[in-house]
Amino acid sequence: MRAGALLLTPGAGSDRNHSSLVAIERALAPLPVARIDFPYRKAGRRAPDRAPILLDCVREEAAALAAAAHVRPPRIVLGGRSMGGRMCSMAVAAGLPAAGLVLISYPLHPPAKPDSLRVEHLPAITVPCLFIHGTRDPFGSPAELEHHTASIGAPVTHVWVDGKGHDLKGADTFIADTVSTWVRARR
Repeated sequence: MRAGALLLTPGAGSDRNHSSLVAIERALAPLPVARIDFPYRKAGRRAPDRAPILLDCVREEAAALAAAAHVRPPRIVLGGRSMGGRMCSMAVAAGLPAAGLVLISYPLHPPAKPDSLRVEHLPAITVPCLFIHGTRDPFGSPAELEHHTASIGAPVTHVWVDGKGHDLKGADTFIADTVSTWVRARR
């Protein structure tokens, strides 16, 4: 399915104005891009809501973007940083239509807890996926990510940011260019 718009979600500790999300939106112009905040951020809270609330937010915002951009829901690429990307992947695995997933610093497991995996839903994903990940990310090594994403039933692209951790600090331009190239290849 051709990409007609992009929905971007922040990680648990940031908001819609995270520098990499802003850079991605600029790199994709004039493609419609919506950078969203989750309900807990809109309410001024720091602690994330539980997954069902976050997933409802992704569904509602994807529908709103489809309407605003005048595209069918299956033409929207969903994604974001860390927890936000994970919520998008879970929503798609549960049936939310999408043209693809952009997952930046996917939190495969909590730091120092490699047995607490967050991968149960990955085999249910059937859309192309782009994973952008630091080679020193404590939420999952490149080898761990490659191993677990092999269960995804669609093309998976891994892009490694050498020497970077979970925050991918200083890599906004690289991230934006990578996402732009990947999304534009689906247009």
